[in-house]
Amino acid sequence: MIASLPTRRTTEPVVFVVDDEPEVRDAVSLLLRTVALRAQTYPNAQAFLDDYKKDHCPACLLLDLRMPGMSGLELFEQLKRRGSTMPAIIMTGHGEVSVAVRAMKAGVQDFIEKPFKDQALLDLIQAALAVSSQVRGHALARAEVEARMATLSPREREVLVQIVQGKLNKVIAYELGLSVRTVELHRAHVMEKMQAQSFSELVRMTFVLDLAKA
Repeated sequence: MIASLPTRRTTEPVVFVVDDEPEVRDAVSLLLRTVALRAQTYPNAQAFLDDYKKDHCPACLLLDLRMPGMSGLELFEQLKRRGSTMPAIIMTGHGEVSVAVRAMKAGVQDFIEKPFKDQALLDLIQAALAVSSQVRGHALARAEVEARMATLSPREREVLVQIVQGKLNKVIAYELGLSVRTVELHRAHVMEKMQAQSFSELVRMTFVLDLAKA
């Protein structure tokens, strides 16, 4: 995360619980309330998809592996195709560990076997929410940098790319066919519009968009 970017208010953490057993949904909801976490529960994958609009961050998925209709793993894979970055924990029954391992290879963060201990589940959920918060931080940083980049003129963007590659003003001037004074002015505008207080800060911003590798 870029230190100079404004702090944005994060949304309340939420755990999406998808399980066809009402007893499991109720028990997990109650458990999460004891640690001040909010749960949204769904009886099947389709019910979740019908309600799903975009990622709520920080958030994670707690999915039953085997449900009527779409399985928890199939739901996770469909969400990935939609661009979701929410980490998921798969709940499995006894003897399904090999299936859970395959799920983790597909990108699921972790799995837990039923019946599970409350603290074990809470530890996994807290870890998943931490991952979600980190992903959200990167996304917000990227959006902020992109917004600042949008204020640059095409020529200023060209100069920016040259700057973060460490080129001197006279070299930039030669390569772009400009005077050194013009490059200096563009450089000043870039620093102002990007709200960068130093060269190193400007470079950190452009790493977010991979411009420094251009």
